[in-house]
Amino acid sequence: MSKVPHILVSNDDGYLAPGLLALVNALRPLGKLTIVAPEQNHSGASNSLTLSRPLSIHRVAGGERDGFLFVNGTPTDCVHMAMTGFLESKPDLVVSGINQGENMGEDVLYSGTVAAAIEGVMFGVPGIAFSQVDRGWAQIENAAKAARDIVTQALQEPMERVDGIATLLNVNIPNGHYEQLKRWRVTRLGTRHHSQPVIVQQNPRGENIYWIGPAGEARDISPGTDFHAINEGCISITPMQLDLTHHARQASMRASGWDRE
Repeated sequence: MSKVPHILVSNDDGYLAPGLLALVNALRPLGKLTIVAPEQNHSGASNSLTLSRPLSIHRVAGGERDGFLFVNGTPTDCVHMAMTGFLESKPDLVVSGINQGENMGEDVLYSGTVAAAIEGVMFGVPGIAFSQVDRGWAQIENAAKAARDIVTQALQEPMERVDGIATLLNVNIPNGHYEQLKRWRVTRLGTRHHSQPVIVQQNPRGENIYWIGPAGEARDISPGTDFHAINEGCISITPMQLDLTHHARQASMRASGWDRE
């Protein structure tokens, strides 16, 4: 890429999250950065857009997050607003993260981190979502260095469009020293068992309240999956697509007479 690349950075843990700051600092040498992130944590927000109220955008002045923009909405809101009105031109890449906790298997359907990258792809811009496997931000600076290496690779060898669709990558990084994070594997999504039951508690008035239960344990951890790569200490890089059509089922339904003219 001959010109200085422009990278739009977002996340779902909020603009104050250590993972976002570490990622931004690691990516600064690679080009021009615009940071637009949610004001609050929106983990599990998936691809939700805020349509029931107006949104506000504010700029941080001073400190280590100087110039960061934050929106009182979801990760998708952040990228959508940037693409449709705030930026003068489309960025070259959308990078989301670094999330606190893994996004593997079916997690990607709920993840706000992945959703921010997806929103870029929907506007024709390649997207990369980064997550650190273990929560707590341990070794986050090392994870950010590994993320920088992957972004560098993506910029040096621009991610190919397939059928005109921009590339989407979901990346999970083990917690570890930087030297341990130089083994990458291109993977597919594994699968999880069903989520654990809701947790029932009572509020001070004796009424039941409910917490969504934890995600299910990994089920398909066979070689080639994101779970398998992480279990072997490798960074997992999963190319994803937005086409949800079940093409085999579509063909069988047509063959059995579902089409009516």
